Amino acid sequence: MRTIVIRTCLVAVVAAGFGTQVSVSAQVAASAPEAFISSGVGGSARGPVSLLALALQAAGSQQPQQPPADGRPVRRLTADEAVKLAIENNLGVQIARFDPRIEDLSVASARAAWSPAATSTLSNTRVQQPSTNTFTGSLDDRIRNTQYVSNFGVQQALPWGGAYDVAWNNNHSNSNFNGNLWNPAINSQLQLNYAQPLLRDFGIDNIRQQLQVSVKNREIADVGLRQTLAQTTRTVRNAYWNLAYAVASLAVQQQSLELAQESLRNTRSRVEIGTTPPIEIVEAESEVAGREEAVIVAQASIATAEDNLRALVFDPAMPDFWAIRIEPTDLPPFQPTVVDVDGAVRNALDRRTDLDQTKRSMEASEINIRFFQNQTLPDVTGNFNYGLRAVGGTRAATPGTAILEKSYGSVLHDLVGLDSPTWTASLNISYPIGTSQAEANLARTRLQYSQAQTRLKNQQLQVSTQVRQQARNVQTNQQRVQSTRASRQLAERRLEAEQRKFQAGTSTSFLVFQAQRDLSQARNNELRAILDYNQSVVDFETVQEAPLSGGGGGGVTATTVSTLSQP
Repeated sequence: MRTIVIRTCLVAVVAAGFGTQVSVSAQVAASAPEAFISSGVGGSARGPVSLLALALQAAGSQQPQQPPADGRPVRRLTADEAVKLAIENNLGVQIARFDPRIEDLSVASARAAWSPAATSTLSNTRVQQPSTNTFTGSLDDRIRNTQYVSNFGVQQALPWGGAYDVAWNNNHSNSNFNGNLWNPAINSQLQLNYAQPLLRDFGIDNIRQQLQVSVKNREIADVGLRQTLAQTTRTVRNAYWNLAYAVASLAVQQQSLELAQESLRNTRSRVEIGTTPPIEIVEAESEVAGREEAVIVAQASIATAEDNLRALVFDPAMPDFWAIRIEPTDLPPFQPTVVDVDGAVRNALDRRTDLDQTKRSMEASEINIRFFQNQTLPDVTGNFNYGLRAVGGTRAATPGTAILEKSYGSVLHDLVGLDSPTWTASLNISYPIGTSQAEANLARTRLQYSQAQTRLKNQQLQVSTQVRQQARNVQTNQQRVQSTRASRQLAERRLEAEQRKFQAGTSTSFLVFQAQRDLSQARNNELRAILDYNQSVVDFETVQEAPLSGGGGGGVTATTVSTLSQP
């Protein structure tokens, strides 16, 4: 029964720290010290019952919440609600969300190299120059040429490495030179050119390399976002439990102060009736002053923990960002768990984001190796050119012929009628003599890939070590909770004994104060152990998915991959 009563008192101490105000309410100030004293010295029924009711009211009461005395708005949060708010509002998460979108644009930019491009040229030229011989002369010894050009075309690189361009060229020329057969002349030409690499750039070329590396960078950005979310979740939960501990610790310090104040009142009463020397008042007042300092420090710790959590979960653009008070509603739980170390290590090796980033970076290096291997091959390119041409305008009369007028429509009719086709098929071959730049790039990339393989093995070893360490932390803190709980129970029994001895005149106020301080420290130690246990559980879950600190744990980043992809 004594153990049940003491544990009930500890739960009440923790729960009392989650009240709606930082300072203990009048009800707590009046009832809590008596309850703690009674539970510590005799375990009366009235004390535990009142504290348990207070715990229920503070931790889960559905009654309307009273506004705080300082008038600041209050936001009650559970740990899960804090994580949800952080995912929505945290600036670090918002920054990480930009990375996949940026890489999407990089992928789109690489794909844009395959987009067709339309070309056009419109020009009007007039040239006048003196005649230099009879064959190029004119009636007035001045050669005058005018030409209007309208060219249109389309060109495109194709995903399988080939490239084509289609050009439709038109010009209308007029000259006073007597030797022109057509004057004015209309020329229309349709030209198709196609080139296809047969060895180098056949399976992979610079465009495909850049695209595939950009896709890998996009995947790495997704993994980076997942890592940021996991690390932010861990940071928020730990900050939440730090605030919960600070609030509960303040309640412990306040009740320790109230015990010292009660002892001071009792000492003054004994001095007045002459059973205690006046010097005892000085010692009691000194003890009260020391515990008041502890309360002040605890209040400052709450403000610091509150600011840390505020910066993680709230939007800085909120008008009351710095004014709002955060009230944690979850008690730090203690649920002993069995840790599967080997299963956790296997899980981490499969899911860790830094390992995933390194593996995807190595896949990007494999793309680079394949590209540079291809670049060491001879450049063998097949080309095919096909052209059509038609001429029209005004043709001067010659002996036996009349003047011929041929319109632009007739010219186009001749063009599409394939009257004057021309085609050429060729095979171009080139091969560098000596060591090429591609061979040097290939050797460098292979060395970097071997380095990345060794780095991955090192990361896997570090991950296994980190997971095992966090598993030990969970087990150690679980044992600490049980040990500090036993110490707190013994401290309560010691205070009970010292108070009885003091009442019987066989102890001193110094020993009573010492026992009170020891009990306060024991309660704080138990709270600290529970907090450390919860944080170690959070860290153990996080370390299986992401590093506990920022960065990729030595993995190759997306920026490095982009640099390696340059030929």
